[in-house]
Amino acid sequence: MLADWQIKDRIISGDFDISPFDPERVQPASVDMLLDQYVRTLDRPFPEGSAIDVADVRPGHTTLAEIDEAGWLLQPGDFLLGSTVERVTLPPDLAARVEGKSSLGRLGLTVHVTAGFIDPGFSGQITLEIANLSGKPIRLRRLMPIAQLCLIPMAAVPSRPYGIAGNHYQNQFGPTESRYEMR
Repeated sequence: MLADWQIKDRIISGDFDISPFDPERVQPASVDMLLDQYVRTLDRPFPEGSAIDVADVRPGHTTLAEIDEAGWLLQPGDFLLGSTVERVTLPPDLAARVEGKSSLGRLGLTVHVTAGFIDPGFSGQITLEIANLSGKPIRLRRLMPIAQLCLIPMAAVPSRPYGIAGNHYQNQFGPTESRYEMR
């Protein structure tokens, strides 16, 4: 994993990009990432009592909404998709993990339910899978530090970095809904 000074050096050298980048948000082994203003919920296309069939996930299964000045009240057990303000562009020799912030985790907030890994060659905003595991509502605020990005050097450059084969989520903007396909 890259240390703070390595993160800064590699960004300054243009080796990879986090934009916008604030050196003050660099931690000893990560970079704090901010919550963007847009979220996606699963509530509209899935009426209460219906199931999500993973064999039939169709575009438009989420509703786009905006976090206003009062914030977004995430109820206990609720789930939504958010994204980082920052756009990340990784070179083929660098992978990353998005992790929750411990101070928010201690309140019951998770920021990635399962997909914390970011492939080498990825470029775009990072979609966050946000859930409230507490028994109390949690108010989310746009631009709040919500996650941390850890950068991991690869032992070798992959033969097919992300984006080469037209991957689902390359160049995503904002919270991106599932594009799951059973193969």
